[in-house]
Amino acid sequence: MSDMPMERGVVTLRSAYNVAHTVERLTQLLSEHGVRIFAHIDFSGDAAAAGLTLLPEQMLIFGNPRAGTPLMQVEPEVGLDLPLKVLVWEDDRGATWIAYTTADYVVSRHGLPRAMGTALEGALRLIEPLAR
Repeated sequence: MSDMPMERGVVTLRSAYNVAHTVERLTQLLSEHGVRIFAHIDFSGDAAAAGLTLLPEQMLIFGNPRAGTPLMQVEPEVGLDLPLKVLVWEDDRGATWIAYTTADYVVSRHGLPRAMGTALEGALRLIEPLAR
């Protein structure tokens, strides 16, 4: 795992907390900053319900229509990448990881002016300090 953005547009950070606590902290912080949580998916819980095993893994789908809508007005396919998502999982060594797609990647992927990514960066900037 890496703690740096990669060419594929994904930032992966190690969290100092377990999956459940990391997701709880993310949910609280995003909500405190007026970012809407659209969905909370518990992949490992869903796997268990299907009789399968998966190390703890959860996803939050979040955003702000005021930030994302202008991008989709220019390019409707941006909706494939919005709302934003943050994935939190435990690896086989017990470490917890956080991953999200960068704003630059989203705007580049859809051929939008780089400045349009600024609207997405606010919520994404909240994630990194939370991992510590």
